[in-house]
Amino acid sequence: MEAVAVTETRRWVEHFVVGLNLCPFARNPFRSGRIKYVLYEGEDIVELARQLITEAHWLSQQPAGEVETTLLIHPRALPDFYDYLDFMEEAELLIRENGLEGIVQVASFHPDYQFAGTEPDAPENYTNRSPYPMLHLLREEILEQALEHYDNPELIPEQNIEKMNELGHEGIQKLWRKVRGTEA
Repeated sequence: MEAVAVTETRRWVEHFVVGLNLCPFARNPFRSGRIKYVLYEGEDIVELARQLITEAHWLSQQPAGEVETTLLIHPRALPDFYDYLDFMEEAELLIRENGLEGIVQVASFHPDYQFAGTEPDAPENYTNRSPYPMLHLLREEILEQALEHYDNPELIPEQNIEKMNELGHEGIQKLWRKVRGTEA
């Protein structure tokens, strides 16, 4: 599972996040190898929480030029999207309780991600859909630096929704086949 989950996550970053420019700040860390991919293969959410805090502390202590962000991939833990959302609230609380608020933030990606008020298969949900449930740990100082040099960052979510709607179901599925390594 490890090789597959990490490989498909890297492809997802390459084809969706960077390829579609869903995150305009991801291209440089991706190309320069400053994204850490961590796999938690268990199902226990208590252990996942421990791993989250361990990785958040580790990330906060690394030089920015070496590692900018961590993707904590957990294929077997929190496969249900609503359980995952509940865990995200816990993750934010853990970040605060461990003195990491303002240093590390957690962004959410899940294979069944669904924005409130949307249909399950709406293209816009794919802005936050990943091949596996994952927690994206971001160093806030790096994010703040990137935002200083980007005009109108508040428009990014709206622009991403437009991209996904333009791509449509067929285009999205074509990219997913690249992520899964099944495209001929």
